[in-house]
Amino acid sequence: MSDTVTGSRRSMFTVKELVLISMMTAVTAVCSWISVPSEIPFTLQTFAVFCASGLLGGRNGFFTVLVYILLGAVGIPVFSGGTGGASVLFGASGGYILGFLFIPLACWSFEKLFGRRLVASIIAMLAGLVMCYTFGTMWFVRIYTENNDVITLNNALKLCVIPFVIPDLVKLTLAVTITQKIIRSVRI
Repeated sequence: MSDTVTGSRRSMFTVKELVLISMMTAVTAVCSWISVPSEIPFTLQTFAVFCASGLLGGRNGFFTVLVYILLGAVGIPVFSGGTGGASVLFGASGGYILGFLFIPLACWSFEKLFGRRLVASIIAMLAGLVMCYTFGTMWFVRIYTENNDVITLNNALKLCVIPFVIPDLVKLTLAVTITQKIIRSVRI
């Protein structure tokens, strides 16, 4: 008998998946509070997004990032610097936060095509990072121009992307290394 005939429904997530998504959402929030001081400080949010995507797969990584963004949108201080609220998402840097969704989405797409192979996962994370940068920069230029003065794409890239490329590649490398060790050691 089908589930619709008997009235029972299969949950979209298992309890284990919900726990792992919740756990990685909390890790993402904590990583957003960890700031490495520099001329332009950067956080470990991207590292957490890479870890969630690598450890949980694209689908559950996507829901991890989505829950993280929704928690921040309702005002819970999960974003960088302990901030939260819709104003952060609709601010100049909000496009980069929303752009985090592209990383697990790319992983999810690649998993459907190639399975959860390491090389495919790394390429997907890189593609997602490029999409995050692209979306975030377009958003930044639009909001900055509305609220301040016109900013060129070149200046936006110098301010918002170029300083973060090498640190983000280091975070990706660390995340892949750590998640691969965890996957080999613990059954997730």
